[in-house]
Amino acid sequence: MQNKDVLFEIGLEEMPARFLPGTIEQLETKTTAWLNELGLSFEKVLVHATPRRVAVTILSLSDKQPDIEEEVKGPALRIAKDEAGQWSKAAQGFTRGQGATVEDIFTKDVDGTEYIYVKKFVKGQHAADLLPSFKDVLLSLHFPKNMRWGSGNLRYARPIRWIVALYDESVIPMEIAGTESSNLTYGHRFLGKTATIDNPAAYASVLEEQFVIVDQKKRQQMIIDGIRQLETANGWHIPIDEDLLEEVLYLVEYPTVFHGDFAASFLDLPQEVLITSMKEHQRYFPVTDPSGQLLPHFIGVRNGNSDHLENVARGNEKVLRARLQDAEFFFAEDKAQPIEKAQEKLAKMVYQVELGTLQDKVDRVTKIAKMISEAAAIDKETAARAERAASIAKFDLVTNMVNEFTELQGIMGEKYARHFGEADSVAQAIREQYMPLSSHGALPESVEGTIVSIADKLDTIVGSMVIGNVPTGSQDPYGLRRQAIGIIQMLLKTDWQITVEEIVDRTVKLFEQQALPTVEKNTYTEDIRNFFKQRASQLLKEEGISHDVVEAVLSVQIGNYPYTLAKAKTLQVLRQDENFKPVQEALGRVINLAKKGADQGVEEALFENEYEKQLYSMLNQNKTAYMEAASNRQAKEALDTLAAFADTIHAFFDHTMVMAEDEKLKTNRLSLLNQLAALILSYADVTKVQWKQVQ
Repeated sequence: MQNKDVLFEIGLEEMPARFLPGTIEQLETKTTAWLNELGLSFEKVLVHATPRRVAVTILSLSDKQPDIEEEVKGPALRIAKDEAGQWSKAAQGFTRGQGATVEDIFTKDVDGTEYIYVKKFVKGQHAADLLPSFKDVLLSLHFPKNMRWGSGNLRYARPIRWIVALYDESVIPMEIAGTESSNLTYGHRFLGKTATIDNPAAYASVLEEQFVIVDQKKRQQMIIDGIRQLETANGWHIPIDEDLLEEVLYLVEYPTVFHGDFAASFLDLPQEVLITSMKEHQRYFPVTDPSGQLLPHFIGVRNGNSDHLENVARGNEKVLRARLQDAEFFFAEDKAQPIEKAQEKLAKMVYQVELGTLQDKVDRVTKIAKMISEAAAIDKETAARAERAASIAKFDLVTNMVNEFTELQGIMGEKYARHFGEADSVAQAIREQYMPLSSHGALPESVEGTIVSIADKLDTIVGSMVIGNVPTGSQDPYGLRRQAIGIIQMLLKTDWQITVEEIVDRTVKLFEQQALPTVEKNTYTEDIRNFFKQRASQLLKEEGISHDVVEAVLSVQIGNYPYTLAKAKTLQVLRQDENFKPVQEALGRVINLAKKGADQGVEEALFENEYEKQLYSMLNQNKTAYMEAASNRQAKEALDTLAAFADTIHAFFDHTMVMAEDEKLKTNRLSLLNQLAALILSYADVTKVQWKQVQ
């Protein structure tokens, strides 16, 4: 028989735009897996989506499953035969159940035990009989949020209004939540009508006649083409924000691009306010001149055709004008309220119940910023500016503008700080405190901004974790993982001689000193350290560092992250160097044997041979050179200093019984090894590095 196309469409009330990209991806994956599991061949799976429908088209589906002959496993041979060597009732029952006889039995060894088998012929089922089970695929979809409707118990993205299910020209019987399948679909909510789908191939064209462009790629191109036409006709520049484009794409079924205008006087507002009003609130694309300066125009996308488009534009202009008038009022009001007046309100705003008010947070962040400046040896003038920025960093949270446009926190803080005469670097730091905005977003450019950003994030992470708000699985409502990654990335960008553990531990002490009733001492410091280690591990792997090397350099602590990264890159290269293996073996023997004791001090008078003396002498001589290289973050030079011990270590072990019967000798030798092991482990636990010889 001939292969046929299949169509499934599920019609719903309007879904949020953010639901659809993930739904498309799920459907493509799940449909393909379902077809493969059934053993039905196909040419391609196409998934399309609009706000009111999700559709799957399966091209050239085979008409039936292939016939197969499979081996069916039965009981063990010792059970399948009786004492007389005849087939037992168990064997006879097994073969009968498979439509076979005992003459069909053969045996196979499975992990040392003989089992009986028979071959079973399985006739392939017809696709028409299998397709109704696609209902399970539709019901398996996950959405960010579900709802119930009517008297049923089904929870789904939105109420289901119709189902189209076609196998060529035949309707596939299916029912979900009381809605039965048919070949009837529905067009655009206002412009379209009910339409009949004769076969899957006609699906897109039938809907287009009803003002629905079901193919999201085609809708997207229509939007882009419309924008570019206006751009060319008017000499404008219209940047297409990809996130906004995707959102608009899934808000409309039949896109028509239009442009509107607003009063040029509104251009006196901060550019960020105008852009936020247009993009975030109204889903408009801003218009600029070739130099990037905003123009008093905007681009919108209508869900419909071009009829009466001028009325649509005027209506949108009216809505935007009202928003911008509000923004104008807020901006003027905020500029009339000094920073100190705004700060007073922070003491009345709860940050988190267990952690006090926003002013409490500001006070902690200011202290952390001061601590970072001291630890990093920042010059007094810069440190003072960073401290000032931290002390007023949150004042804009109580302004009218940020209350209306929460996305502008920090940005408006910078604008208002400049207005009230704060130093440019202080104002800039207020904006930069929230950077990076994503795991790999732009980092603060100023030293002051970097200090305040790290301080703010440290307060958030440590504060959240000491009160038990620890990220679990995919749940991270406070974005602690992203913020920890941001801290490490900022430390990488700087030349500061500070360690992650140092700033974490000092921040923890600050919370303990605050004597919050929910904070218990010494119960979470290690958890916070490990939390940062996990983020450092992630970043190292993104740099191409193998898992074993990551484990090695993070075995004790993160330390100074720029140096840790340099060490990891050095080991990543040397793990493939044939000369590294004997070095690793020597250093590894020291680490492993040192675990059998502790450093109780070395007495040179207890040395019995030259090899002990040589190793101890070399340790004392090379320690300074090693520490100097480490201080300068010279990873290769530091490792070379450790590698120089290799021959002396091998000679020591060849001629010295470390675990001597004499307890004093054993303790002395283990103390020597512990001192050397401490030096090695401050670089990395080289025992974890897997030597990989390049073939």
